[in-house]
Amino acid sequence: MTFGFAPSKAASMSASPTRANMPTDAANQLARMLEPAEWAEAGIPLLRNPREVVSGLHARHRPTPATAVVAVLDPDERLSASASFTRRAPTADGWVFRNALLAQLRRVIPHDLRRRTPVRTAVLLYCRDGDARWTEEDGAWMWGLRDACTLHGLRCGAYITLTRDGWQVLGEGRGGRRPSSLSSSQDFVTDLAPPQPRAGGAASDLLRRAAAR
Repeated sequence: MTFGFAPSKAASMSASPTRANMPTDAANQLARMLEPAEWAEAGIPLLRNPREVVSGLHARHRPTPATAVVAVLDPDERLSASASFTRRAPTADGWVFRNALLAQLRRVIPHDLRRRTPVRTAVLLYCRDGDARWTEEDGAWMWGLRDACTLHGLRCGAYITLTRDGWQVLGEGRGGRRPSSLSSSQDFVTDLAPPQPRAGGAASDLLRRAAAR
């Protein structure tokens, strides 16, 4: 598969206005997105096993194009919580995406704002049309994820796209052909275990055996 960056709409149109003479709303939207170089320099923690994370979230949420899956991982990269939703915003605006992500995080997991240092990490898997190259929509999701993590007391983790070409961890160059936006949920089994109670005993053993089936 090939990786790269798609030229932005502004770069592909010779008559496009510069940011200086753009309408205020359009200029603000451009400010609320991250370029691939900015994302790569942000110190985003690497996933130890991105293929396992991607396959697990794909099997759990069965994303189709325009579906975002936000997941929270504990320090051992076990899944603590996840939620999926469909993008409804008419434009790629990081502020709108931030609010949508924050609403989902608040729904599925308590914040960690009382901690001095974030312990849990949020990652975002976005299934979309098109190829694997970076788009301005990806840049807006990156901005939104970073801001939502700050407001919820989480570390900002990987941004992963799922397209017809397969999956890729943006800014890292890691990816694979399967799953893709065309894959069915039956194509994959996952080792990404669901959240388990921390208490021991017979109940925990029963849940572990059920999850292993």
